[in-house]
Amino acid sequence: MPTMEWYRQAPMLAFGSGVAGNAPNIDYLSDTIKGALIANTYTPDRDAHDFWDDVVAHEVPNGNGYTTGGATLASKTLTYTVANSWATQWAGTTAYVAGAIVRPTVGNGFLYRAQGAGTSGGSQPTWPTTIGDEVADGGVTWTCVGRGAIIFDAADLSWANSTITARYLVVRDDTPASDATKPLIGLMDFGSDQTTNNGAFAVTFNAQGMLALFVA
Repeated sequence: MPTMEWYRQAPMLAFGSGVAGNAPNIDYLSDTIKGALIANTYTPDRDAHDFWDDVVAHEVPNGNGYTTGGATLASKTLTYTVANSWATQWAGTTAYVAGAIVRPTVGNGFLYRAQGAGTSGGSQPTWPTTIGDEVADGGVTWTCVGRGAIIFDAADLSWANSTITARYLVVRDDTPASDATKPLIGLMDFGSDQTTNNGAFAVTFNAQGMLALFVA
């Protein structure tokens, strides 16, 4: 499965909505967080789209193994890890998926994220230590992304015995009362329509976590 990406206003919505006194406030661990399947009629705008009312009209139809609103995320966790304690060290001649996060074999206080899928080179690159700088490594380009990462994770999702065609998964906070106040959190683009015919529609989150928020 591809990496999930943030709706870019989500971190702001966790603290407020940009207007004092008008804060939906995302409590990831306590609130009901749902993942919904979205059809290809939706055109994502991760900058402008902020609440469920921007997306809901494109949700796949109710029935055939799918329930309107999507599925509730279970086993949610939220952790912060400093760069030098990150579990995944860089390895040579290794295949990496897009979005993979590594630290150098000797920690230098920074984390690096793969821009796209590829295989690393035989020797470790010279890692940049300016956030946003990049380095080529065989078939992988790494970006220096921060000094630590806050990882949002949850159990994978699956709709059993379903007949569904979907292009996206959208994760939102479903606790607020109205579609116009349910904050969008993340978007996973499957790359093309994915279809089941009386089978399991399974969404597998990245093994390193569903979403990462990097800290400078």
